[in-house]
Amino acid sequence: MQDQNKPQEPLELGGDANAPESVAQPAAGQTDTTPSLEELLRQAELNAQEHHDAWLRAKAETENMRRRAQEDIAKASKFAIEKFAESLLPVKDTLEMALADTNPDSLRVGVDMTLKNLLSAFEKSGVKEENPVGQKFDPNKHQAIGMVESEQEPNTVVNVLQKGYLIADRVLRPAMVMVAKGKDA
Repeated sequence: MQDQNKPQEPLELGGDANAPESVAQPAAGQTDTTPSLEELLRQAELNAQEHHDAWLRAKAETENMRRRAQEDIAKASKFAIEKFAESLLPVKDTLEMALADTNPDSLRVGVDMTLKNLLSAFEKSGVKEENPVGQKFDPNKHQAIGMVESEQEPNTVVNVLQKGYLIADRVLRPAMVMVAKGKDA
């Protein structure tokens, strides 16, 4: 145990006594594998340049994707009505044919054909007719024009003055209705 308490003598590295201690000399026959500071700096600069180039490419790709998305949105809004417009062309054609024929019976047939074509165009485009007679008044889908006395339950649609229309359950135009009021009101 006394050996542990003894101060240890410094080890000599076997170099020149005047050489700085921080510089280690490779042993004879060994090569120094530690890269120099200049080499480490050059590698770090190359690595930084690679990361910078990758960042620039990613930024450019993001800008291109954003620009393409904006172009797609612009095209979609510009041509969104195209299918609906195509489905209205037969309606216009039947109206022109009905007006061109001078026979009054043909006019009635032409108007019926036109209405059928129009309803078909609405159906293809997802436009639904809202005819709420007998339903409870819904201020989200109906516009009350007035109230009338009726045998029906209060706040029930009694008469539809103008049909409403929906697109995918969203109100395109509310139905204009007359609503039943209570008998005591």
